[in-house]
Amino acid sequence: MSFSPSLQELLDALRCLPGVGPKSAQRMALHLLEKDREGAARLVTALATAAERVGLCTRCRMLTEQELCPVCAATRRDDTLLCVVESPADLVAVEESGGYRGRYFVLLGRLSPLDGIGPAELGVDLLREQLGAGHVKELVLATSATVEGEATAAYLGSLATEFGVAASRIAHGVPMGGELEYVDSSTLFRAIESRTAVESV
Repeated sequence: MSFSPSLQELLDALRCLPGVGPKSAQRMALHLLEKDREGAARLVTALATAAERVGLCTRCRMLTEQELCPVCAATRRDDTLLCVVESPADLVAVEESGGYRGRYFVLLGRLSPLDGIGPAELGVDLLREQLGAGHVKELVLATSATVEGEATAAYLGSLATEFGVAASRIAHGVPMGGELEYVDSSTLFRAIESRTAVESV
């Protein structure tokens, strides 16, 4: 079915969102226009405001409206720990775990030569500056367990060594509540490789 130009533009725009295909875009657009015009207007305003005001933290590259994001502006963080993540969503996930109190660096991607993403696109020059300042003692590599994520972690591990900074990799393995029979072989292999000692009680 053909839609009016404005509606078709809206459908195409919604499809830029991750996981949104033609049907999902159509459902969202029709809902907003048919049942929630007020919500549509609020969405337009919020999106325009965020696109205009939200930029990158000058220290860690997290999304923020200020020069420094709230984490970088906080004074009670461990400056000797620097956790490297691929995206702002990854930073939020680590932060919500409650198990980390150091600083962050957001790559906004991962090494992918085929896609034209190299060290420059990941802000590695800024990361070099921070490692060279001498405050960081451990670089925590929290990139994904994909081929590109592993390559990125290996590259950044070498960079840490260059500056005399210890590098560690977050563990990947069996999730809490996971049944071994349903875990894929690569994940199970990594879990066995990264096993830890059991303390006696």
